[in-house]
Amino acid sequence: MEVGKDHDLIASANEAIHLKLVSKGDEVLEKSESFHPEFTHQLFGDNEAIFGYKDLEIKLYYGSSSLLTYFGFTYSQKIDPSTSDGVKADDIIQILSDVLPQGFYTNQDEYMRVLEKEESNFKPFGEIINSYSLDDQTFEIRKANVDIPGFKAYHERLRTFLIWYIETASFIDDDDEKWTFYLLYHKRKDHNAFRYDIIGYMTSYNYYAYPDKIRSRISQIIILPPYQRNGHGAKLLESYYSLAEKDDNILDITAEDPSENFISLRDFVDCRRCAKLPAYSDQNLHDGFNENMANEARKKLKIHKKQARRVYEILRLKATDRSNAKEYLAYKSYVKKRLSQPFKKEEKDLLKLQKFLKPEEYNAAIIQANSQDKVQLLNDSYKAIEESYLSIIEKLALY
Repeated sequence: MEVGKDHDLIASANEAIHLKLVSKGDEVLEKSESFHPEFTHQLFGDNEAIFGYKDLEIKLYYGSSSLLTYFGFTYSQKIDPSTSDGVKADDIIQILSDVLPQGFYTNQDEYMRVLEKEESNFKPFGEIINSYSLDDQTFEIRKANVDIPGFKAYHERLRTFLIWYIETASFIDDDDEKWTFYLLYHKRKDHNAFRYDIIGYMTSYNYYAYPDKIRSRISQIIILPPYQRNGHGAKLLESYYSLAEKDDNILDITAEDPSENFISLRDFVDCRRCAKLPAYSDQNLHDGFNENMANEARKKLKIHKKQARRVYEILRLKATDRSNAKEYLAYKSYVKKRLSQPFKKEEKDLLKLQKFLKPEEYNAAIIQANSQDKVQLLNDSYKAIEESYLSIIEKLALY
């Protein structure tokens, strides 16, 4: 066999991995209802490929309530080191064992025997902070921490979804008591009892804010694929915000290394909240972002000033008549003025450097700075921002 030329032995990790939420033994055997990861690069490299197997299928099944985990894989052919110059297949067991929770099952029959008992005995973690109905189904949001007996082991199972669906995900130190967890459950009737299927969660961390406050930072938020695009992410974030608004110790809220999906979600939720504030009324939107807006957003909604300004720009665009050339130009000029600040800082820095550089070094720096088409870069940046803002405005129009 010529290694590297048999593409049948290279599998897409995203396609080979089948994730599934199950509550009964017979659901383990069904082919339907599985879903795939969006990201696998943290485990299988930038190409997100698994080498050495043909017709590879990896099964990662989770109890829909308990998250009891099963891991197994099948293939029709595996590369033979004795006929391939010693080249071996990727060690799937070792790779996945680094992220899977302790105690996962590899025997499918044994998993099926244990599953239903684990599911029926499961009790949801945390205190209820909100509940809502959607399409005649009930959902509960609960607040939990690491002190709750059994929760750390449960979180070890739950956090594995982050690797599959958040591009830059990493596991938090859940021994730190400053972490708070917000769990979203689907509450459903099963015979004479209720089942609580986990459908998503988020985490926040409390940092010190001078002189005597807390800055709450959102770290991770995920809604599992079978439940996405139904408004659950917004409900989860809004429930967290409602608690924060009532907490006098919290100065404001920020987000850690937010993904594009989270930025979009936060923009949507924050726009809906800020639109109710007097400072963000339509008659005030065309006069520019001001301290009154920043203060009202922070004091009433715990929104950080940087995010409050972004929300202002979205709401102003929403209130702008883009068919009115003068009004539209005024908006674009306002946003571009903010976007141009890094260029102005660069120019000031060059002037400061002039006294320390030799004439030829300074001239070279000037040439390099001017060689870039700053106007085009500014226009491209604005275009990208406006497109993202318009996508939020489209969502707002539906509510």
